[in-house]
Amino acid sequence: QSLVKAVLEYVQGMSVVKSYGLEKDNNQTVTKAVDSSCEKAVALTVSVTPWIAVRQLAAHGFGAVIAVCALYFYGSGQLSLVKCILVLIASFMLYEQLENAGNMSDNLQMLGESMRMTDSINDMPVMDIDGKEITPKETSVDFKNVTFAYENRNILNNVSVHIPAGKTTAIVGPSGGGKSTFLRCLNLLETPTSGKIYFEGTDITDKNVDINLHRQKMGMVFQHFNVFNNLTVGKNVTLAPVLLGKKTQKEADEMMRELLNRVGLADKENQFPKKLSGGQKQRLAIVRALAMEPDVMLFDEPTSALDPEMVGEVLEIMKELAESGMTMVVVTHEMGFAREVATRVVFINEGNIQEENTPQEFFANPQHPRLREFLSKVL
Repeated sequence: QSLVKAVLEYVQGMSVVKSYGLEKDNNQTVTKAVDSSCEKAVALTVSVTPWIAVRQLAAHGFGAVIAVCALYFYGSGQLSLVKCILVLIASFMLYEQLENAGNMSDNLQMLGESMRMTDSINDMPVMDIDGKEITPKETSVDFKNVTFAYENRNILNNVSVHIPAGKTTAIVGPSGGGKSTFLRCLNLLETPTSGKIYFEGTDITDKNVDINLHRQKMGMVFQHFNVFNNLTVGKNVTLAPVLLGKKTQKEADEMMRELLNRVGLADKENQFPKKLSGGQKQRLAIVRALAMEPDVMLFDEPTSALDPEMVGEVLEIMKELAESGMTMVVVTHEMGFAREVATRVVFINEGNIQEENTPQEFFANPQHPRLREFLSKVL
């Protein structure tokens, strides 16, 4: 019953929450959502009421029939008084069991109808405060037959792969296999020799596309930090948003302090990077990328230049990002991170994607011989 109650509350309130996309007043949008919620609640009640009525009539009727039969047989002398009383008691006990079974059936019926209604609510559009439909951004990335050649050697060889939105994709493989080149092609720091790369539905390899606009939506964290050593920690974070007109200085400062606090660097705002440890510099690099409010985060072996004791603090920040639903592509040698945090793991070797799978299958049941050899050496 508690489960049914919880589902009913979810069904009746979810349409309001979903339609009411922002935490501000908008009577028209809220009214429509409430009306829709009421309609669904009424429809739910109507759908199960006949079933409840039929079940109750059947249970009452069955109990009454047994009682009448017992009294009849007692009256005709075919049943003793003791046995008649026992049958009557048994009929009431049976009725109680039927009632309990019926209540459980009602609950299951109600639960089933409730869950079916959630499908229609999930299809409802999200509205802004003006009642206009909001179209969610598609932040997935698709490689279509991408080749990158350097000095007559294919670093990437006809690579095709889908990077799903809101998920973490880990790229692993031996050194020199093409992992970093793959990542750098994602925002055209390296331009593919052939093939297409689609980001948010746009072919960013098209020469008519302003790649800088798309790069603003992709945060990148490099292996060697690449922070600005001549600027304070705070200025490292606010420089790009202010310079590109995405935020005023006041807005950027507020965001910067919030982000620094999030990664444990709140007390470092006015210090210069040379005063920071390697782990702190990499956390700063992550915050600097997040300050642009990107749709996708790219990480190129972010822990490989760190002392072992500093690796954990950076991986913890990345794990929090993954749990928040950020689309992430991570080139890494940290197999534990790939196993625990990634949604998909991709194995790149000799410029080819030789295996791609869920972390569970990737590590427990590798198919490609080269992947089995690789894992035997790194695990």
